[in-house]
Amino acid sequence: MQKPTGPLSGIRVIDVTTVVLGPFCSQTLGDMGADVIKVETPQGDSTRYIGPSRTPGMGSYFANLNRNKRSLAIDLKKPAAKEALLRLVETADVFVHNMRIGAAHRLGLDYATLSARNPKLIYACASGFRKGSSLQEYPAYDDLIQGVSATAALNAGPDGAPRYFPTVIVDKLTGATLASIIGMALFHRERTGQGQEIHVPMMETILSFMLVEHLWAGTLGEPEKGLGYPRMLTPHRRPYQTKDGYISVIAHSDAQWAKLFDAMGVPALKDDPRFSSVQARTANIDAVYATLTEGMKQRTTDEWLAELQPADIPCGKANGLEDLFSDPYLAETGFFETHQHPDEGAVVVPAIPARMSATPPGVHRMWPSLGQHSREILREAGCSDEEIETILAV
Repeated sequence: MQKPTGPLSGIRVIDVTTVVLGPFCSQTLGDMGADVIKVETPQGDSTRYIGPSRTPGMGSYFANLNRNKRSLAIDLKKPAAKEALLRLVETADVFVHNMRIGAAHRLGLDYATLSARNPKLIYACASGFRKGSSLQEYPAYDDLIQGVSATAALNAGPDGAPRYFPTVIVDKLTGATLASIIGMALFHRERTGQGQEIHVPMMETILSFMLVEHLWAGTLGEPEKGLGYPRMLTPHRRPYQTKDGYISVIAHSDAQWAKLFDAMGVPALKDDPRFSSVQARTANIDAVYATLTEGMKQRTTDEWLAELQPADIPCGKANGLEDLFSDPYLAETGFFETHQHPDEGAVVVPAIPARMSATPPGVHRMWPSLGQHSREILREAGCSDEEIETILAV
Protein backbone atom coordinates (compact mmCIF):
# COMPACT_ATOMS: atom_id res chain seq x y z
CA MET A 1 0.00 0.00 0.00
CA GLN A 2 1.17 3.53 -0.82
CA LYS A 3 0.64 6.42 1.57
CA PRO A 4 -2.39 8.51 0.54
CA THR A 5 -1.49 11.98 -0.76
CA GLY A 6 -4.90 13.41 -1.63
CA PRO A 7 -6.68 16.37 -0.02
CA LEU A 8 -8.76 14.07 2.23
CA SER A 9 -5.76 12.31 3.80
CA GLY A 10 -6.54 11.93 7.50
CA ILE A 11 -10.32 11.85 6.95
CA ARG A 12 -12.01 8.62 8.03
CA VAL A 13 -15.15 7.45 6.21
CA ILE A 14 -17.46 4.71 7.46
CA ASP A 15 -19.00 3.34 4.27
CA VAL A 16 -22.16 1.28 4.76
CA THR A 17 -23.11 1.22 1.09
CA THR A 18 -23.71 -1.43 -1.55
CA VAL A 19 -24.02 -1.93 -5.30
CA VAL A 20 -23.12 1.26 -7.27
CA LEU A 21 -24.36 4.60 -5.96
CA GLY A 22 -22.78 4.55 -2.52
CA PRO A 23 -19.58 2.71 -3.48
CA PHE A 24 -19.00 5.17 -6.36
CA CYS A 25 -19.27 8.02 -3.86
CA SER A 26 -16.99 6.46 -1.26
CA GLN A 27 -14.42 5.37 -3.85
CA THR A 28 -14.18 9.01 -4.92
CA LEU A 29 -13.45 9.96 -1.31
CA GLY A 30 -10.86 7.18 -1.12
CA ASP A 31 -9.22 8.36 -4.34
CA MET A 32 -8.84 11.73 -2.65
CA GLY A 33 -6.95 10.13 0.23
CA ALA A 34 -9.65 9.31 2.78
CA ASP A 35 -9.41 6.16 4.90
CA VAL A 36 -12.58 4.42 3.72
CA ILE A 37 -13.81 1.52 5.85
CA LYS A 38 -16.26 -0.51 3.76
CA VAL A 39 -18.69 -2.27 6.09
CA GLU A 40 -20.06 -5.41 4.44
CA THR A 41 -22.32 -8.23 5.50
CA PRO A 42 -20.62 -11.63 5.91
CA GLN A 43 -21.92 -12.43 2.41
CA GLY A 44 -20.35 -9.31 0.91
CA ASP A 45 -21.50 -6.67 -1.53
CA SER A 46 -23.46 -8.26 -4.40
CA THR A 47 -21.19 -6.68 -7.02
CA ARG A 48 -18.37 -8.92 -5.80
CA TYR A 49 -19.94 -11.68 -7.87
CA ILE A 50 -20.47 -9.74 -11.11
CA GLY A 51 -17.88 -9.76 -13.89
CA PRO A 52 -14.63 -11.62 -14.59
CA SER A 53 -12.19 -12.34 -11.76
CA ARG A 54 -9.30 -14.62 -10.94
CA THR A 55 -10.48 -15.03 -7.34
CA PRO A 56 -14.08 -15.71 -6.24
CA GLY A 57 -15.78 -12.62 -4.85
CA MET A 58 -13.48 -10.18 -6.64
CA GLY A 59 -15.53 -9.47 -9.79
CA SER A 60 -14.59 -6.66 -12.15
CA TYR A 61 -17.76 -4.71 -11.32
CA PHE A 62 -16.76 -4.65 -7.65
CA ALA A 63 -13.17 -3.82 -8.56
CA ASN A 64 -14.12 -0.62 -10.36
CA LEU A 65 -16.15 0.65 -7.40
CA ASN A 66 -14.07 -0.31 -4.39
CA ARG A 67 -10.39 0.56 -4.71
CA ASN A 68 -8.83 2.60 -1.91
CA LYS A 69 -10.98 0.92 0.76
CA ARG A 70 -10.59 -1.50 3.64
CA SER A 71 -13.20 -4.23 4.16
CA LEU A 72 -14.86 -4.92 7.50
CA ALA A 73 -17.27 -7.86 7.25
CA ILE A 74 -19.66 -8.02 10.23
CA ASP A 75 -23.26 -8.91 10.97
CA LEU A 76 -24.86 -5.71 12.29
CA LYS A 77 -27.69 -7.75 13.80
CA LYS A 78 -25.20 -8.90 16.44
CA PRO A 79 -25.17 -6.44 19.37
CA ALA A 80 -21.38 -6.71 19.72
CA ALA A 81 -20.86 -5.95 16.02
CA LYS A 82 -23.25 -3.02 16.20
CA GLU A 83 -21.44 -1.61 19.21
CA ALA A 84 -18.10 -1.97 17.43
CA LEU A 85 -19.45 0.02 14.50
CA LEU A 86 -20.68 2.74 16.85
CA ARG A 87 -17.22 2.93 18.38
CA LEU A 88 -15.80 3.39 14.89
CA VAL A 89 -18.33 6.16 14.25
CA GLU A 90 -16.85 8.02 17.22
CA THR A 91 -13.51 8.09 15.38
CA ALA A 92 -14.97 8.98 11.97
CA ASP A 93 -15.46 12.17 10.00
CA VAL A 94 -18.05 10.84 7.56
CA PHE A 95 -20.71 8.14 7.70
CA VAL A 96 -22.30 7.31 4.34
CA HIS A 97 -25.06 4.86 3.42
CA ASN A 98 -27.56 4.26 0.62
CA MET A 99 -30.13 2.27 2.56
CA ARG A 100 -33.73 3.31 2.69
CA ILE A 101 -34.18 5.81 5.49
CA GLY A 102 -36.47 3.52 7.46
CA ALA A 103 -33.98 0.67 7.29
CA ALA A 104 -31.25 2.91 8.72
CA HIS A 105 -33.58 3.85 11.60
CA ARG A 106 -34.40 0.21 12.31
CA LEU A 107 -30.69 -0.60 12.49
CA GLY A 108 -30.11 2.34 14.81
CA LEU A 109 -27.92 4.02 12.20
CA ASP A 110 -29.97 7.20 11.85
CA TYR A 111 -28.47 10.67 12.17
CA ALA A 112 -29.86 11.37 15.63
CA THR A 113 -28.28 8.21 17.04
CA LEU A 114 -24.89 8.62 15.38
CA SER A 115 -24.56 12.36 15.93
CA ALA A 116 -25.16 11.76 19.63
CA ARG A 117 -21.99 9.64 19.59
CA ASN A 118 -20.10 12.09 17.35
CA PRO A 119 -21.56 15.63 17.01
CA LYS A 120 -18.99 16.58 14.34
CA LEU A 121 -20.00 13.71 12.07
CA ILE A 122 -20.97 14.35 8.47
CA TYR A 123 -23.86 11.91 7.98
CA ALA A 124 -24.53 11.36 4.27
CA CYS A 125 -27.32 9.36 2.71
CA ALA A 126 -28.70 8.87 -0.80
CA SER A 127 -31.93 7.10 -1.69
CA GLY A 128 -34.46 7.09 -4.49
CA PHE A 129 -36.78 9.91 -3.49
CA ARG A 130 -36.77 13.00 -1.29
CA LYS A 131 -36.63 12.42 2.45
CA GLY A 132 -39.98 13.27 4.01
CA SER A 133 -41.92 12.62 0.79
CA SER A 134 -44.64 10.03 0.29
CA LEU A 135 -42.12 7.93 -1.67
CA GLN A 136 -39.38 8.12 0.96
CA GLU A 137 -39.45 4.36 1.57
CA TYR A 138 -40.12 3.28 -2.01
CA PRO A 139 -37.43 0.94 -3.37
CA ALA A 140 -35.35 2.47 -6.15
CA TYR A 141 -32.68 1.35 -8.58
CA ASP A 142 -31.13 3.05 -11.56
CA ASP A 143 -33.56 1.56 -14.11
CA LEU A 144 -36.59 2.73 -12.18
CA ILE A 145 -35.34 6.30 -11.85
CA GLN A 146 -34.31 6.42 -15.50
CA GLY A 147 -37.91 5.54 -16.34
CA VAL A 148 -39.85 7.83 -14.01
CA SER A 149 -37.56 10.80 -14.65
CA ALA A 150 -38.13 10.61 -18.45
CA THR A 151 -34.43 9.89 -18.95
CA ALA A 152 -35.28 6.61 -20.70
CA ALA A 153 -37.79 8.44 -22.91
CA LEU A 154 -35.01 10.76 -24.11
CA ASN A 155 -33.11 7.67 -25.21
CA ALA A 156 -36.00 6.26 -27.24
CA GLY A 157 -35.23 3.94 -30.11
CA PRO A 158 -36.38 4.35 -33.71
CA ASP A 159 -39.74 2.85 -32.76
CA GLY A 160 -40.28 5.56 -30.15
CA ALA A 161 -40.13 3.14 -27.23
CA PRO A 162 -38.14 4.38 -24.20
CA ARG A 163 -34.81 2.68 -23.58
CA TYR A 164 -32.48 2.71 -20.61
CA PHE A 165 -29.08 4.25 -21.18
CA PRO A 166 -26.54 1.39 -21.31
CA THR A 167 -24.84 2.59 -18.13
CA VAL A 168 -26.08 3.15 -14.59
CA ILE A 169 -26.08 6.89 -15.16
CA VAL A 170 -28.38 7.81 -12.26
CA ASP A 171 -26.46 5.81 -9.67
CA LYS A 172 -23.09 7.18 -10.72
CA LEU A 173 -24.27 10.77 -11.08
CA THR A 174 -25.94 10.65 -7.66
CA GLY A 175 -22.80 9.09 -6.17
CA ALA A 176 -20.62 11.82 -7.65
CA THR A 177 -23.04 14.48 -6.39
CA LEU A 178 -23.06 12.96 -2.91
CA ALA A 179 -19.25 12.90 -2.82
CA SER A 180 -19.01 16.56 -3.82
CA ILE A 181 -21.56 17.62 -1.21
CA ILE A 182 -19.70 15.64 1.47
CA GLY A 183 -16.60 17.66 0.55
CA MET A 184 -18.55 20.90 0.97
CA ALA A 185 -19.89 19.75 4.33
CA LEU A 186 -16.35 18.95 5.47
CA PHE A 187 -15.29 22.44 4.42
CA HIS A 188 -18.14 23.92 6.47
CA ARG A 189 -17.13 21.78 9.45
CA GLU A 190 -13.54 22.95 9.07
CA ARG A 191 -14.76 26.52 9.46
CA THR A 192 -17.37 25.99 12.17
CA GLY A 193 -16.73 22.63 13.83
CA GLN A 194 -20.33 21.71 13.01
CA GLY A 195 -21.39 18.32 11.67
CA GLN A 196 -24.59 17.87 9.70
CA GLU A 197 -26.92 15.49 7.88
CA ILE A 198 -26.94 15.26 4.07
CA HIS A 199 -29.57 13.59 1.93
CA VAL A 200 -29.40 13.35 -1.87
CA PRO A 201 -32.37 11.84 -3.79
CA MET A 202 -31.72 10.04 -7.06
CA MET A 203 -34.88 11.41 -8.71
CA GLU A 204 -34.19 15.10 -8.19
CA THR A 205 -30.49 14.63 -8.96
CA ILE A 206 -31.03 13.22 -12.45
CA LEU A 207 -33.82 15.73 -13.16
CA SER A 208 -31.66 18.72 -12.24
CA PHE A 209 -28.95 17.26 -14.48
CA MET A 210 -31.14 16.37 -17.44
CA LEU A 211 -33.40 19.42 -17.48
CA VAL A 212 -30.53 21.88 -17.96
CA GLU A 213 -31.26 21.80 -21.68
CA HIS A 214 -34.56 19.94 -21.80
CA LEU A 215 -36.75 22.15 -19.59
CA TRP A 216 -36.87 24.46 -22.64
CA ALA A 217 -40.17 26.44 -22.67
CA GLY A 218 -40.91 25.02 -19.24
CA THR A 219 -38.31 27.50 -17.98
CA LEU A 220 -40.85 30.24 -18.78
CA GLY A 221 -43.69 28.33 -17.17
CA GLU A 222 -45.03 27.37 -20.59
CA PRO A 223 -44.35 23.64 -21.01
CA GLU A 224 -47.20 23.38 -23.52
CA LYS A 225 -45.01 25.34 -25.97
CA GLY A 226 -42.43 22.59 -26.04
CA LEU A 227 -40.03 20.63 -23.87
CA GLY A 228 -36.68 19.22 -24.95
CA TYR A 229 -33.76 20.77 -26.79
CA PRO A 230 -34.33 19.94 -30.48
CA ARG A 231 -30.62 19.48 -31.26
CA MET A 232 -30.42 16.70 -28.69
CA LEU A 233 -33.55 14.95 -29.94
CA THR A 234 -33.04 14.73 -33.68
CA PRO A 235 -32.38 11.17 -34.87
CA HIS A 236 -29.53 12.56 -36.99
CA ARG A 237 -27.51 13.49 -33.87
CA ARG A 238 -25.22 10.49 -33.77
CA PRO A 239 -21.81 9.41 -35.06
CA TYR A 240 -21.82 9.58 -38.84
CA GLN A 241 -20.96 6.71 -41.14
CA THR A 242 -17.85 7.15 -43.26
CA LYS A 243 -16.46 4.93 -45.99
CA ASP A 244 -14.80 2.68 -43.42
CA GLY A 245 -16.34 3.35 -40.02
CA TYR A 246 -17.89 6.15 -37.99
CA ILE A 247 -16.85 9.65 -37.01
CA SER A 248 -18.08 12.11 -34.39
CA VAL A 249 -18.26 15.67 -35.73
CA ILE A 250 -19.74 18.73 -34.07
CA ALA A 251 -19.74 22.26 -35.42
CA HIS A 252 -21.19 25.09 -33.36
CA SER A 253 -20.15 28.51 -34.61
CA ASP A 254 -21.04 29.99 -37.98
CA ALA A 255 -17.37 29.81 -38.96
CA GLN A 256 -17.14 26.10 -38.14
CA TRP A 257 -20.26 25.31 -40.13
CA ALA A 258 -18.91 27.29 -43.10
CA LYS A 259 -15.68 25.26 -43.05
CA LEU A 260 -17.65 22.05 -42.73
CA PHE A 261 -19.91 22.86 -45.70
CA ASP A 262 -16.81 23.69 -47.76
CA ALA A 263 -15.16 20.40 -46.79
CA MET A 264 -18.25 18.42 -47.80
CA GLY A 265 -18.36 20.15 -51.20
CA VAL A 266 -21.61 22.02 -50.55
CA PRO A 267 -20.41 25.66 -50.14
CA ALA A 268 -23.79 27.01 -51.26
CA LEU A 269 -25.27 25.89 -47.92
CA LYS A 270 -23.29 28.64 -46.19
CA ASP A 271 -25.79 31.13 -47.61
CA ASP A 272 -28.87 28.97 -47.08
CA PRO A 273 -31.10 30.90 -44.62
CA ARG A 274 -31.92 27.65 -42.83
CA PHE A 275 -28.27 27.20 -41.85
CA SER A 276 -26.85 30.72 -41.55
CA SER A 277 -27.23 31.30 -37.78
CA VAL A 278 -27.48 29.41 -34.50
CA GLN A 279 -31.19 30.19 -34.27
CA ALA A 280 -31.86 29.05 -37.85
CA ARG A 281 -29.88 25.84 -37.42
CA THR A 282 -31.73 25.05 -34.18
CA ALA A 283 -35.07 25.50 -35.94
CA ASN A 284 -33.95 23.28 -38.84
CA ILE A 285 -31.76 20.85 -36.97
CA ASP A 286 -32.99 17.73 -38.78
CA ALA A 287 -32.04 19.23 -42.13
CA VAL A 288 -28.70 20.48 -40.78
CA TYR A 289 -27.62 17.12 -39.46
CA ALA A 290 -28.99 15.30 -42.50
CA THR A 291 -26.32 17.08 -44.55
CA LEU A 292 -23.68 15.48 -42.31
CA THR A 293 -25.32 12.07 -42.55
CA GLU A 294 -24.82 12.17 -46.32
CA GLY A 295 -21.66 14.23 -46.47
CA MET A 296 -19.53 12.08 -44.17
CA LYS A 297 -20.06 9.04 -46.40
CA GLN A 298 -17.79 10.58 -49.04
CA ARG A 299 -14.45 9.76 -47.36
CA THR A 300 -12.79 7.46 -44.86
CA THR A 301 -12.58 8.40 -41.20
CA ASP A 302 -8.84 9.18 -41.43
CA GLU A 303 -9.36 11.33 -44.51
CA TRP A 304 -11.96 13.39 -42.70
CA LEU A 305 -9.77 13.75 -39.61
CA ALA A 306 -6.85 14.92 -41.74
CA GLU A 307 -9.00 17.74 -43.16
CA LEU A 308 -11.23 18.70 -40.26
CA GLN A 309 -8.77 18.69 -37.36
CA PRO A 310 -6.46 21.33 -38.93
CA ALA A 311 -9.58 23.43 -39.57
CA ASP A 312 -10.28 23.41 -35.81
CA ILE A 313 -13.55 21.51 -36.20
CA PRO A 314 -14.13 19.17 -33.23
CA CYS A 315 -14.04 15.62 -34.55
CA GLY A 316 -12.77 12.17 -33.73
CA LYS A 317 -13.11 8.52 -34.58
CA ALA A 318 -16.22 7.03 -33.00
CA ASN A 319 -14.65 4.27 -30.89
CA GLY A 320 -16.13 1.00 -29.76
CA LEU A 321 -15.27 -0.28 -26.29
CA GLU A 322 -12.58 -2.51 -27.77
CA ASP A 323 -10.93 0.53 -29.42
CA LEU A 324 -10.25 2.30 -26.14
CA PHE A 325 -7.22 0.17 -25.29
CA SER A 326 -5.51 1.22 -28.52
CA ASP A 327 -6.66 4.84 -28.56
CA PRO A 328 -3.53 7.01 -29.02
CA TYR A 329 -4.76 9.79 -26.71
CA LEU A 330 -5.48 7.39 -23.85
CA ALA A 331 -2.09 5.77 -24.41
CA GLU A 332 -0.44 9.19 -24.28
CA THR A 333 -2.12 10.14 -21.00
CA GLY A 334 -1.67 6.69 -19.43
CA PHE A 335 -5.35 6.30 -18.68
CA PHE A 336 -5.21 2.53 -18.28
CA GLU A 337 -2.81 1.90 -15.38
CA THR A 338 -1.40 -1.52 -14.59
CA HIS A 339 -1.17 -2.35 -10.88
CA GLN A 340 -0.29 -5.46 -8.91
CA HIS A 341 -3.15 -6.79 -6.81
CA PRO A 342 -2.17 -9.13 -3.96
CA ASP A 343 -4.84 -11.67 -4.96
CA GLU A 344 -5.59 -10.92 -8.60
CA GLY A 345 -2.06 -10.29 -9.88
CA ALA A 346 -1.64 -7.76 -12.70
CA VAL A 347 -4.82 -5.67 -13.05
CA VAL A 348 -5.85 -2.61 -15.02
CA VAL A 349 -7.22 0.42 -13.19
CA PRO A 350 -8.67 3.49 -14.95
CA ALA A 351 -6.77 6.62 -14.00
CA ILE A 352 -8.36 9.10 -11.61
CA PRO A 353 -9.49 11.98 -13.85
CA ALA A 354 -8.62 14.86 -11.50
CA ARG A 355 -5.14 16.31 -11.18
CA MET A 356 -4.11 18.44 -8.20
CA SER A 357 -0.70 20.10 -7.92
CA ALA A 358 -0.40 20.14 -4.11
CA THR A 359 -2.49 17.16 -2.97
CA PRO A 360 -2.59 14.66 -5.83
CA PRO A 361 -5.18 11.89 -5.62
CA GLY A 362 -4.03 8.37 -6.29
CA VAL A 363 -4.66 4.66 -6.23
CA HIS A 364 -2.96 3.69 -2.98
CA ARG A 365 -4.84 0.48 -2.21
CA MET A 366 -6.36 -2.23 -4.39
CA TRP A 367 -9.94 -3.42 -3.87
CA PRO A 368 -10.16 -5.60 -0.77
CA SER A 369 -11.15 -9.21 -0.33
CA LEU A 370 -14.20 -9.72 1.85
CA GLY A 371 -13.35 -8.97 5.47
CA GLN A 372 -9.66 -8.57 4.64
CA HIS A 373 -9.19 -5.84 7.25
CA SER A 374 -11.80 -6.87 9.83
CA ARG A 375 -9.40 -7.63 12.65
CA GLU A 376 -7.24 -4.55 12.23
CA ILE A 377 -10.27 -2.27 12.00
CA LEU A 378 -11.92 -3.81 15.05
CA ARG A 379 -8.69 -3.31 17.00
CA GLU A 380 -8.76 0.34 15.92
CA ALA A 381 -12.28 0.48 17.39
CA GLY A 382 -10.81 -0.64 20.72
CA CYS A 383 -12.16 -4.18 20.64
CA SER A 384 -10.32 -6.83 22.62
CA ASP A 385 -9.23 -10.09 21.02
CA GLU A 386 -12.09 -11.84 22.80
CA GLU A 387 -14.61 -9.33 21.51
CA ILE A 388 -13.23 -9.67 17.99
CA GLU A 389 -13.66 -13.43 18.05
CA THR A 390 -17.26 -13.01 19.21
CA ILE A 391 -18.01 -10.44 16.51
CA LEU A 392 -16.46 -12.49 13.70
CA ALA A 393 -17.78 -15.88 14.74
CA VAL A 394 -19.97 -17.42 12.07
